Amino acid sequence: MAGIAALTAAYVLSQFFRSFLAVLTPALISELGATKAELSMASGAWFIAFALMQFVVGVSLDRFGPKRTAAILLGVCGGAGGLIFASATAPWMITLAMVLIGMGCAPVLMASVFIFAREFPPARFAVLTSTLIGVGSAGNVFGSSPLANAAEAFGWRWVMLGLVVVTVAVALAIAAFVRDPEKLETEHADTGFSGYLDLLRLRVLWPIIPLTAINYAPAVGIRGLWAGPYLADVYGATAIVIGQVTLFMALAMVAGNFLYGPLDQFFRTRKWVAVVGNSLSLCAILWLALHAGEGIFADAVVLVLIGVTGASYGLLMAHARAFLPMHLTGRGVTLMNFFSIGGVGVMQFVTGAVVTASTVPGDPLAAYRTLFVFYAAMLAVALIAYLPARDARPAD
Repeated sequence: MAGIAALTAAYVLSQFFRSFLAVLTPALISELGATKAELSMASGAWFIAFALMQFVVGVSLDRFGPKRTAAILLGVCGGAGGLIFASATAPWMITLAMVLIGMGCAPVLMASVFIFAREFPPARFAVLTSTLIGVGSAGNVFGSSPLANAAEAFGWRWVMLGLVVVTVAVALAIAAFVRDPEKLETEHADTGFSGYLDLLRLRVLWPIIPLTAINYAPAVGIRGLWAGPYLADVYGATAIVIGQVTLFMALAMVAGNFLYGPLDQFFRTRKWVAVVGNSLSLCAILWLALHAGEGIFADAVVLVLIGVTGASYGLLMAHARAFLPMHLTGRGVTLMNFFSIGGVGVMQFVTGAVVTASTVPGDPLAAYRTLFVFYAAMLAVALIAYLPARDARPAD
């Protein structure tokens, strides 16, 4: 339990680092001269680095185990990235820091998922994963109003230095307390990177991949990047107000994970819980596209709904996990995580271009309406692709 607690603390940091730029946006623009496009690139760089590292993480989990994989990457890459961020004097340093932090955070969730898949009954996988994500999503909470208050009181550089200390301490806790599952002694136990090709040949995974890649992107993209600029440009919101709104959205994402977790066992289906939940998310995003700017309270309520309904990651991981060979568990869960985080990273880059291209001088709403329509369109396409997927009931 101490090992899972250490990995959960690491996942809290991971959730924090993927979403905290929205709150620091005004300070980074003011002090470093960063543009919205540059900060969008920095945020996207975190997700791209995180996603690409999944292939290394997957092989490392199967070969070396979760303890060394998570402790070394989090301590070395995460700590170094935090130091560079704290000492940044130019926007490119923020991007470099986010790449290193993304590499450091890459193994922490997958280390826990690997342990769940190998050490616990399959029927409990969705509940365990969603619960971990729900608890870890406290990082989203810390990256909202509390971060805004701390940055205003102490300065964002000192806050980042404090986070470096916390990151290294958590990495040391992982090294001390995590216990690796026993290795599988089979002729297929270690196939290296070729194991990913074996997984991609499983056609049963193909319809699940698009929704895995897109379902999380609107919630985390809006919460972690666009909520701040949107509220500031449209309503003139201050950092404190932005922090409060994003805090509510973060709490909603926490609640969403706990809500999705047991639904597959309650309804005896994973596929249709995912379809209904993501359809509700689609409706909320469309409402925001049609009614953006009509009132900050109404927008905040809809952002909360997007946070709740966009938290189906754990459920989709459980859906895919049902079809993974045991000897490819590490590579299987990291492959799906690659598509999830990679989809978010690509969307961060693309949405930056969408907002830039659709900006109309004197009309800040134009760019954000286009942004919300884009998110809705991508989620709709992913949902349609998911419909032919084979269901995986918990009992299966």
